[in-house]
Amino acid sequence: MTHKHVAAAQASPEPPPTAPSVPSAPAEGGATAPSAPAEGGAGAKLWNRNFRLFFLARTVARFGDGMVPVALAAGLLDTGHGASAVSFALGSWMVCFAGFVIVGGVLADRFTPRRMMVLADAVRLVSTVVLAGAFATGAPPLWLVYALSALNGLGAAVFQPGVASMLPQMAPDVQRGNAVLRVAESVTMMAGPAIAGALAGFGGPGMIFGVNAATFGVSGICFLLIRMESVAPVKGESMLSELVGGWREFRARSWLWGVIAVWSVYGITVLGPITPLEAVVVTDRHSSAMYGLMMTFNGAGEVVGALIAMRLRPNRPLFAGTFALFGVIANVLVLAYDVPVPVLAGGFLVGGVSLAFWLVMWSTTVQTQIPNEALNRLHAYDVAGSLIMLAVGRALAGPVAESIGVREVLVAGAVINVGVCGVLLAARPVRRLRRVK
Repeated sequence: MTHKHVAAAQASPEPPPTAPSVPSAPAEGGATAPSAPAEGGAGAKLWNRNFRLFFLARTVARFGDGMVPVALAAGLLDTGHGASAVSFALGSWMVCFAGFVIVGGVLADRFTPRRMMVLADAVRLVSTVVLAGAFATGAPPLWLVYALSALNGLGAAVFQPGVASMLPQMAPDVQRGNAVLRVAESVTMMAGPAIAGALAGFGGPGMIFGVNAATFGVSGICFLLIRMESVAPVKGESMLSELVGGWREFRARSWLWGVIAVWSVYGITVLGPITPLEAVVVTDRHSSAMYGLMMTFNGAGEVVGALIAMRLRPNRPLFAGTFALFGVIANVLVLAYDVPVPVLAGGFLVGGVSLAFWLVMWSTTVQTQIPNEALNRLHAYDVAGSLIMLAVGRALAGPVAESIGVREVLVAGAVINVGVCGVLLAARPVRRLRRVK
């Protein structure tokens, strides 16, 4: 699942007949995937050279991601364009990312994830440098901004599938690795917009995009420096055959497609609507500054949730993660009713803790239960489905709230949150799936 604030944050795939080397799906009752790497114990050396480079690449890149909405807003609004131009620029990124991420998973299997990630960083570096130059020298035409944003989304689609498959190879303890990354990403996604806002007043959008371009350069260099065993690219199958094979792998794991199916409903009705509605509700009741403060509480909650996930190692991670999701109800209800500011802050904090813990449990389960040979494609299915449903939920939130009322939408979301958790807890494949030791 991808992070709820990812434009992905972020929020994380039966073998084809022509690829008999791919191991069969794990048994639903909790049998482990034979090729998944075993997790290290408490004394495992997480901070090895490869993981340090991987951590630096992801942290710096996520910091840059947090700057992009501010840069686009500052650049387009200052040059006389309206809010719709900002939405179209961000939307072009999202459409290309969601539309091509499954193809990115196939390319990662075909040419290895590391190569595709370095290529993606190079493409995004060049396109972002062009954006920086365009804004630094004047008012760029909208078609250029949209085209470069779409190219960056395409690069992200090629990059993202490798994130899931490389982490188990970098970290001897996959759950701890995921938790460490979640802590860092939560901090940088708070810091990115704040620093971008300062840079907007100092050097303008051109400088923000320049810093963003540098983050892609750092990320690409880090991935180049990672030392991995040489892996021959997958050959002998067409792209279509590999896409079909990925779908068969996906369907063969009922716990996987079951969670994603339920999560699709959750994205449309709870996580998707809460992002725009919390901005509207808190700003209307208090101020934009208070909304920024509440998002800080939410980010702090995500840090706490990831730290808890670093220490707590449940035998049934999806089962434990589902219980954590009940906490999101607090975030929804403090928005539905006009509560005092301390209660509002508590709701945002609890919501952040809950979602971060679930995301670590989900990411770890996917990365350890699915054979590495299929992980790129299956993770891509996960990301595509999650982002599309989140986007639909965000788009529908405003019109539905105007039609039936904001409180009604939020209360319905809280009720659906309970129903979603109940369905996940009742589903035997989800309830009984055990962690890979």
